[in-house]
Amino acid sequence: MGIKSRKVAIVGTGLVGSSIGFSLITQGVCEEILMIDINEEKALGEAMDLNHCIEYLDQHTKVKVGKYEDCGDVDAIIITAGPPPKPGKSRLDTLGASAMIMESIITPIMESGFSGHFIIISNPVDIMAYHVWKLSGLPKSHVIGTGTSVDSARLKHFIADLFDVDPRSVQAYSMGEHGDSQMVPWSHVYIGGKPFNKVINDNKHRVGDIDLDKLVSDTAKAGWEVFNRKGTTYYGIATAAVGVLKAIFNDENRIIPVSTLLEGEYGFDGVFAGVPAVLNRNGVKELVEIEMTEEEKVKFDKSVNLIKDYCNTLKY
Repeated sequence: MGIKSRKVAIVGTGLVGSSIGFSLITQGVCEEILMIDINEEKALGEAMDLNHCIEYLDQHTKVKVGKYEDCGDVDAIIITAGPPPKPGKSRLDTLGASAMIMESIITPIMESGFSGHFIIISNPVDIMAYHVWKLSGLPKSHVIGTGTSVDSARLKHFIADLFDVDPRSVQAYSMGEHGDSQMVPWSHVYIGGKPFNKVINDNKHRVGDIDLDKLVSDTAKAGWEVFNRKGTTYYGIATAAVGVLKAIFNDENRIIPVSTLLEGEYGFDGVFAGVPAVLNRNGVKELVEIEMTEEEKVKFDKSVNLIKDYCNTLKY
């Protein structure tokens, strides 16, 4: 009986791409990885370094240098390629250059016969996920932006720090744009199943007054705080991307806030935005449409309309 190996391609082997490769092999997520980069020597160096890890891991993952034409039998492609962010600029400022890079990548990949899942990390990620969906012609379920997955992890970390609990005991979503306009539906934040506002009221002696707007701002700016200290971020987003991939490969039906196509949900149509989604072997199985307060919906609408305005600047 034949056993199908899980095969992943990583496009862009900078710090994010190489961190994804390392996370994939240390977690034993797949059996083969293709490292693809316009700088083939860089891709080769990363592949060599990753292969030197195998002796001390639980699984032998084959890591090779690949080309776009090698992607026909790949199960998932994670795209990290894009212009680096610049201090004082937003992720949206990279749109023009990122769109051109996506066009140069997606066309040859689709010509290879690829029919798997795209996981998009390149910024501005919501717009790039929409762009890849349009360029590839794949079903909406097969094109996923990492969206607010890493923002939600950061938010949960900040909340957990306030109350000295494990972040995994916090249920919270950052939603909308992976960027400055993202928002948090506080009415759906829980710690150990207890509503967040109730936790705050019952622990005034410990935490005092909590500025929720500052928590949202800190979450949105967390990546820049890392960037300003070490030049870029990679561990957090790499692990988030691998978490999305594991939910697909393992058919987990796990709910993760990712950037996916809205088709009537939350009152929007034809735009990618960060919302909770059920992920399984088919990619995005369905969206979780939570009921927001009027104030929360206004903030969410503002964020998604911003994404939509930028999507409308792309020509097909």
